[in-house]
Amino acid sequence: MLSDLFYRLRGGGVPVSLKEYLGLLEALDKGAAGLSVERFYYLTRACLVKTERHLDRFDRVFSNWIEGLAAVEDPFRAIPEEWLKKMGERYLSDEEKARIKAMGGWKELLETLKKRLEEQKERHQGGGKWMGTGGTSPFGAYGYNPMGIRAGQDGSRHRRAVKVWDRREFSDFDDTMELGTRNMKLALRKLRRLTREGHEDELDLDGTVRATARNAGFVDIKMQPSRENTIKLLLFLDVGGSMDDHVLRVEQLFSAARAEFKHLEQFYFHNCPYESVWRNNRRRFEETVSMREVLRTYGSDYRLVIVGDASMSPFEITEPGGSVEHWNEEPGYVWLGRLLETWERAVWINPVPQKHWHWTPSIDMLRQLVGNRMVPLTMDGLDIAVRTLRA
Repeated sequence: MLSDLFYRLRGGGVPVSLKEYLGLLEALDKGAAGLSVERFYYLTRACLVKTERHLDRFDRVFSNWIEGLAAVEDPFRAIPEEWLKKMGERYLSDEEKARIKAMGGWKELLETLKKRLEEQKERHQGGGKWMGTGGTSPFGAYGYNPMGIRAGQDGSRHRRAVKVWDRREFSDFDDTMELGTRNMKLALRKLRRLTREGHEDELDLDGTVRATARNAGFVDIKMQPSRENTIKLLLFLDVGGSMDDHVLRVEQLFSAARAEFKHLEQFYFHNCPYESVWRNNRRRFEETVSMREVLRTYGSDYRLVIVGDASMSPFEITEPGGSVEHWNEEPGYVWLGRLLETWERAVWINPVPQKHWHWTPSIDMLRQLVGNRMVPLTMDGLDIAVRTLRA
């Protein structure tokens, strides 16, 4: 059973060795994990993962592996408690979904939530009014509403929530991803501007030949500074939520950018840039960076690249407090405007296929806000992005 996990991890890019695998077996033999799945997870991760860079890959492989084990369990065993908790979850027909109406607007939604919390005295399941599980109420978990506030639900389902009252953990993009990055590197290489600056640490072959010829054949070695790319890039990466569908391709782009640009500054955000961003997703609640500080720190000689699927509630762009995760004093379009005003050479790279953009209103809104400088994450799109940034 564990050998399957071992080979899956190696296939998923986690460099697990036989020595580490045998160490895990020894720890299990001594009862280190007990009978707890959670303790088994942490023990396995501690034994098999050598660096934080591979934690996200491990989590994805382990999740798929453990779900596969659950799928082949004896069907006649007792129904798991988790199934009972979700018995109220409803999967409505298209006709039923079409009849469910949004509550009218952002302010109306928040006012109604406030009133429900004041009136509600007990737990509710199903129904269309109170905060609870299942049903068609805009408030709660495991139900359906075209515009609601999600609370107490493990993960996204319909991606309709306009605000999420749960602490969510995201993972950094892997900047060492190599597979599939070659073409991206070739596209980004067109943006390079090579100059020779700094210490003379590289042989100047042409200069050496000329100096030697002038010196009557006695070798006169000449050195020169190495050529370096002086283009400065400011990279903002959307992470979490619907961006989970695009992790591999964005990691490839991130890795290619790391390889091609010496002057690269990278920040994470969720859905839309607001008053703060962060560098490390595992500490995004403790170590944020003020957007005003970013605007002051990096000069106008930087090129701005925003990578995100632009798929969100329109309230996140247009309304104060519209952010899905926190209360933002100013709407997203205000902060996006400040970014574009500071760095005029800017593009938004969208991993969603361009033929699907018209399905999501927020994509059209952001595309207009960035002055139609939104391009798809394809080779043609990267070529357009490079031409835009070089202009």
